[in-house]
Amino acid sequence: MKKYLLASAGGASFLCLIASSICVQAVPVNTITANKQESELKLSDTNFAIEISNNLESKSDNVKNVKQKNNKKLTQKQRAENVNQANSNQTGVDETTKASEEIEQVTSVSQLSDVQPTDWAFQALQSLVERYGCIAGYPNGTYRGNRAMTRYEFAAGLNACLERVNELIATATNDLVRKQDLETLRRLQEEFSAELATLRGRVDGLEARAAELEANQFSTTTKLQGEAIFAAIGATGGAPGREDPNIILTNRVRLNLNTSFTGKDLLITGLQAHNFLGGLDGSGSVQESLGLASPLLSASNARTSFEPQFPGIDPKNLSARGANSVELYKLLYIFPIADKLTLFAGTSAEVSDAFPAILPFAGEGQESISRFGTLNPVLRVSGGTSGTGLASAAGFIFNLSDAIDLRALYGSVNANIPQNAPDILPSVSGTPLGSGIFGGSSVVAAQLTLKPSRSIDIGLNYANSYHEINILGTGLTSSDIFALSGANIGLGIPVKLNSFGGTVNFRFSEQLALSGYGAAIFVDDSSGRVNASSTFTSWMVGLHLKDLIKKGNTAGILFGQPLYRTDADGDASLAAAGVQRATPYHLEAYYKFKVNDNVSITPGAFVLFNPEGDSRNDTTTVGVLRTTFTF
Repeated sequence: MKKYLLASAGGASFLCLIASSICVQAVPVNTITANKQESELKLSDTNFAIEISNNLESKSDNVKNVKQKNNKKLTQKQRAENVNQANSNQTGVDETTKASEEIEQVTSVSQLSDVQPTDWAFQALQSLVERYGCIAGYPNGTYRGNRAMTRYEFAAGLNACLERVNELIATATNDLVRKQDLETLRRLQEEFSAELATLRGRVDGLEARAAELEANQFSTTTKLQGEAIFAAIGATGGAPGREDPNIILTNRVRLNLNTSFTGKDLLITGLQAHNFLGGLDGSGSVQESLGLASPLLSASNARTSFEPQFPGIDPKNLSARGANSVELYKLLYIFPIADKLTLFAGTSAEVSDAFPAILPFAGEGQESISRFGTLNPVLRVSGGTSGTGLASAAGFIFNLSDAIDLRALYGSVNANIPQNAPDILPSVSGTPLGSGIFGGSSVVAAQLTLKPSRSIDIGLNYANSYHEINILGTGLTSSDIFALSGANIGLGIPVKLNSFGGTVNFRFSEQLALSGYGAAIFVDDSSGRVNASSTFTSWMVGLHLKDLIKKGNTAGILFGQPLYRTDADGDASLAAAGVQRATPYHLEAYYKFKVNDNVSITPGAFVLFNPEGDSRNDTTTVGVLRTTFTF
């Protein structure tokens, strides 16, 4: 079953839920506890014995003396062979230290083809192993490097036989242990007492450390993931008469707790803090400083990808939020109920949590630097990607086949509020998005994902929304507020939206992809008090490059049209009075440099032509230098 939720700490979507059982592996994440029996390491583990032997061989003169003493018991022929292989053996030692193959149980020393069976101790141990089955080697029956078994390796096998015999005696099966075998074991213990003591000391130390880690572990069921973004943002251009804003330094930090109770389910709890400003009137934001923001909530073409849609305010009740205040931005539970069917529900969720992004530019902390470039606008309708888990939502993921995937959800913005607050503007209450699971602003959305070939991904989206006030809820354009524009159409007019979108990603190779999307949003009056409708459209096309210059580095070049009102009927108008309409365009380029597995630096810029669809506005450039830390 292939379905996954993107639980990456950053990015416009926190879950991917695409084509395989939950993409964040839904298993108990503390490997110390999950593999407790493995961490209680036994000396019969020959891999462990070899590693200790190699370390001691290379660092301890005492070990060399022990080996020389043992070599005196070899035949003249063996000594000659060992001298001839001295250099190659050292190479074998190094290779053995790096060996990571899984070991399998063997029942005869003779299966270990590179151990020379000429010493009395070898023959004695061979007899014990064949009788009690107590030594392990590599699956191919050899030790790395084609060298003789070291005394420490031999001691590991001896200790395994001692433990096996002790088990037989402890379980009242001492009749299975021969008296002569006990005497042989005693002699072998005396011969290899120094090596046995060294190995046991190492194991005791490892067990003590494992116990300490277990005692101080975070959780046996929960994995902590985090992302911290530091970014410098500068801009120039904007509305006539506006001065360029100062360069600002912003941050966004997310901590995500991914919990699995059964190994197949996933509970996602996300906390975040950021220092973006905006509030109800958008003051303090780059967009407002440029003069390109909506009169409320600072929606704009000039938004960056990692900026929340409603900074500085809770849109549910219009209460203020201070910079770097901690908030719960994600709470979602995903659980399979059948081989191809998974359900999810939560009180802080986004549309993009359930729907695959398709675009390779998606990823707020790693890829595109603009809000325009990361997702199809249809996913953003109704605050679907607000960055704050605006809605309570429930839905399903149905994998019809490896090539067809269907997802759908219902989301309610103010599900936790029983009644509307008193009006603060005509027909606009203090809880402007409504109240109740079914009484307030809501959205029903679906996505059909198709994979006709290994190189093509297609996403088809539909969303039906109801908004208690006259907004789109995308955060992508200043026309987001007053979605129906007109002299007699106020903010308190409720609207209904039917949104259609398509996204395609075509991979020419593993390193090069051509991607794009198209979207159309149809807005109609839902009050009956006016006769008005409008249509918004948007499109984008771009090239995405992987492993550019260096493995792990990515780059993107994007061009397209931001959301733009292309049609208006009835009482609605195409633009407010005084606006000189012109089609807006967006051009963007960025390059992500991967410093290491945990740090990336992304310089980039995007240019807005006719920003906000008004030719009076100057061509605007927004530059970003983003550093992302993941842990």
